[in-house]
Amino acid sequence: MNQGSTVVLSIAGFDPSAGAGVLADVKTFEANGVYGMAVVAALTWQNDKEFDRVQWVPVHDIKEQVLVLLRRFTITHIKIGLMESVPVLQEIVDFLHSVIQDPVIVYDPILRASAGFEFHNSPVLMTQALRGIYCVTPNLPEASLIWGGTDMNETLEGVSETTNVYLKGGHADGDTVTDLLYTADHTYAFPKDRIPNGAKHGSGCVLSAALTAQLAKGHNIATAAELANVYTHRYLGSTTTLLGIHQRFDA
Repeated sequence: MNQGSTVVLSIAGFDPSAGAGVLADVKTFEANGVYGMAVVAALTWQNDKEFDRVQWVPVHDIKEQVLVLLRRFTITHIKIGLMESVPVLQEIVDFLHSVIQDPVIVYDPILRASAGFEFHNSPVLMTQALRGIYCVTPNLPEASLIWGGTDMNETLEGVSETTNVYLKGGHADGDTVTDLLYTADHTYAFPKDRIPNGAKHGSGCVLSAALTAQLAKGHNIATAAELANVYTHRYLGSTTTLLGIHQRFDA
């Protein structure tokens, strides 16, 4: 690590296959030109195709892992992944704001029941937690579960008044995949050709980590989102298996 290197932190689960969670985040951070650090919020027993179980790390221990890093390093940009529940997410977000001045937090909402996530199905709770988050990066099913509503575009335009939203479009049909970035004053579209055999375990983690890294490098939200989209697209095309390869991305 060079003197003056930009440090970016992931707080997420540990995936032994390294396709998702903190291992994938750190690889993504460093491919995008920043130094990656990690705090483990959950231990998982999984590979790229199977998920057996999860063991949650107590909130106190998550905080202690963060504090020992802050004693040595200046950290302003944080990506959050798998959390035990919405109240735990909110406690961690509030904690980060109490120990870091103006933290830039990117949250990738992992809501799959198979991962043991205790989602409370309460838009009110989630909205409260998101107030301290700079950008949230759901896919279409996650956005529907969190916010509901009959018109997702209208709903996310409303959400973006307080929190930027990067909506991953991979679950939509068609040969073109279009991700959308909702900000308070504009909606940006990032279309890409769908890649044959491009499905990857943990691709959502990679996108949100790349976005966090590009924000830490000083890019505004629109540029950071576009670069994260390009990086993730290259990652999806790096292999024909469910596990991709991270390659240096100079941008």
